[in-house]
Amino acid sequence: MSDHGQNFDTRETSEPVDHVDHTVAFEAQRARLRAVAYRMLGSVADADDIVQDAWLRWDRLGAHARRDVANPAAWLTTVTSRLALDVLKSARRQRETYVGPWLPEPVLTDADAGADAIAGDPAVAAELADSLTFGFLTVLDRLGPVERAVFLLADVFGEPYAAIAPVVDRSEEACRQIASRARRRVREERGDRHAPVGRRDDLVYAFLAACAVGDIDDLRQVLADDVVLVSDGGREVHAARRPVVGFHRVSRLVASLAKRLPADAHLELHEVNAAPGLVFSRHGVVLLVMAFEVRDDRIAAIHSVLNPAKLGHIAAASAP
Repeated sequence: MSDHGQNFDTRETSEPVDHVDHTVAFEAQRARLRAVAYRMLGSVADADDIVQDAWLRWDRLGAHARRDVANPAAWLTTVTSRLALDVLKSARRQRETYVGPWLPEPVLTDADAGADAIAGDPAVAAELADSLTFGFLTVLDRLGPVERAVFLLADVFGEPYAAIAPVVDRSEEACRQIASRARRRVREERGDRHAPVGRRDDLVYAFLAACAVGDIDDLRQVLADDVVLVSDGGREVHAARRPVVGFHRVSRLVASLAKRLPADAHLELHEVNAAPGLVFSRHGVVLLVMAFEVRDDRIAAIHSVLNPAKLGHIAAASAP
C-alpha cells in the first residue's frame, strides 16, 4: 500500500519521531479504549483483541495520514467503538445458545490485585466504577447493540453525539433519543444501589462467617429477603440454569456450594468489578469468583462465575 512506501521514503530523522509520537498518542488512550471495549462486550479477551486491532489500524495509517487526524483520541475511540459494535452484534447471536445465565468476565479492580485491569488510572476507575459492576453490565446486556453503544459512549464516556452518530450510522437526533430511552431503562432497572464501602465489606465478612458454620440465622442478617443469585458455569461447569431468587433458596444453594468446594481451596477477598468479591482458587487455578451487590444494608445480589473460560485471565493475580 502507498503508506508503506511513504514510510520507506521518509528520512531517518523523521520516521523515529513519528513512530514515537504516534505510539505515545495511542498509549495515552489505551486504558480508555480498553474500558470502552470491555463495557461493550463484557469480555477481557475480546476487549484486548479490539484494542490491538485499533492499534494496527492506527499504525497502518502512515505518518502523513496521521498528521491529518485532528483529534487522535476521537479517531481511536470511534474505531474501537465500531469494532466492538461489530463483535457485539455477533456475540448476541452466540448468546442465544449459551448454557445458563450469561455474566461478564470478572476483573479484579482493587489496587493490591495489581490492577485496574480495565480503567487504568485510579481516578478514572473511581469515576467509572458503577459502570463496571455486574449489575450494571447485565442491565446493559439487555439493551440492543446500538442502544448499548450509544448509552455507554454518551453517558459513561461523555462522547458528544456528533462523534457517536457515525459509530452507529444514525443521526445525532436519533442518538439523543436512543440515549434517552436507554438511560430510562437503566435507571428503572438499577435504582439506587450505592452503599458505604465499609458496610459492604462488613456484610461480605459476615456472609463468609455464616457460610463457614452453616448458620441460617446469621445469613438472614446479611441477605435480603428477595436476594438474587446468578451463576455462570457455561457448558463446562454445573451451575443453576436460572437465577435463584429469595432468601431460603439462595441460602440453601450457598450452603451446598460451600460444601462442594475442595477443602484445600484458597480464598481471597478482592474488589471484583468495583464491588466486594471473593476469589476461590486451588493450586493457582481459579475455581470461582463471586461479586456482591448491596442495597439497604443487605446483600441484594450475588453474581457467581464458575465458567473456566472466563477465569483464566485472573489466575495469576489470585494464586496464593
